[in-house]
Amino acid sequence: MQLEELNVGVLGAGQIAQAAHFVACRKAANVRLYAICDAAEDLLARMVTVHQPTTAFTDYDSMLSDPEVDAVVVAVADQFHVPLAIKALEAGKHVLVEKPMATSVEDAEALARAAERHQRVVLVGHEKRYDPGIAFAHDFIRDQIGELIGLKHWYCDSTYRYPMTDAVQPLIETGQKVVRPAGDPKADRRRYLVLGHGSHLLDTARYLGGPITAIRARLSTRADTYCWFLETEFENGCLGQLDLTVAVRMDWWEGFQVYGQHGSVLGKVFNPWYLRAAEVQCFSAKDRQFHQPLGEDADVFRLQIEDFAHAIRTGEQLRGSTPEDGVASVRGMVAVARAVESGDWVRLADVDGGL
Repeated sequence: MQLEELNVGVLGAGQIAQAAHFVACRKAANVRLYAICDAAEDLLARMVTVHQPTTAFTDYDSMLSDPEVDAVVVAVADQFHVPLAIKALEAGKHVLVEKPMATSVEDAEALARAAERHQRVVLVGHEKRYDPGIAFAHDFIRDQIGELIGLKHWYCDSTYRYPMTDAVQPLIETGQKVVRPAGDPKADRRRYLVLGHGSHLLDTARYLGGPITAIRARLSTRADTYCWFLETEFENGCLGQLDLTVAVRMDWWEGFQVYGQHGSVLGKVFNPWYLRAAEVQCFSAKDRQFHQPLGEDADVFRLQIEDFAHAIRTGEQLRGSTPEDGVASVRGMVAVARAVESGDWVRLADVDGGL
């Protein structure tokens, strides 16, 4: 069946766009890479040559004024996510905004309100929800495991990640006129790692275990390593233990265990750039069998943009992170920072401000 294609404009031609979004749009069954927008003319020209969009822009307002653009992927620095996503909504466009959705609770809530006000689909780019193994675990927990007892989730970056990912990612091109936020976002290492990696840790834990209501956290910075151990309380009463470590002296180490009334789930998650589905075993006490998906299609970025386009065309619910999920992730990250400072439990509903 011929699918109606969604015309997508990608804002930003940096690393995440080159490694993920351009190719995902081109591969998607229901999406057309209609436009690329970047202020760096030399970089834009190279991306146009490689990816062949219908048109290209150096000015964001010009792309937004094009009536053929149905939706925008906001793939720029974290500090620009909210104002540029809201500008797209005001222009009547749907938005896929890269994670983290925002760098403060107030900005995240402003974007969520804008999505509601303009009645447009907003998808937050926590692409791990599209990993077939993680999605299978989510559905099994929802449908078969019964009352949740405990959840463990660990996300440990590797000291050897870049030699490995450089082998599978395209060679990233740069331009002479790159627009960057003021200062150096990477200078505050703790903040940078929580935004970049903690957003994934918290969103996946919420996806599997439900809303998190409170967090207690400790941080070790020994041996040039940042290691957060978190205790979490879930809204449903489930207890949680989360581990965010950057970086371990071993291979990438990410996974989860979930214990429930009628079964359990064990998952091993691979580095996202390998596009390899998580290995998941779901045990059901009802039939005393393990259930395991093949997960043959693990192109998470393509699956993400296809789900985005499908939701826009049909009005069906997104599998991925909604604006409310994005707000919760930002609240969680701020709560982690506050909990490390105080040494006590922090309720997510009570936090405000940013990292």
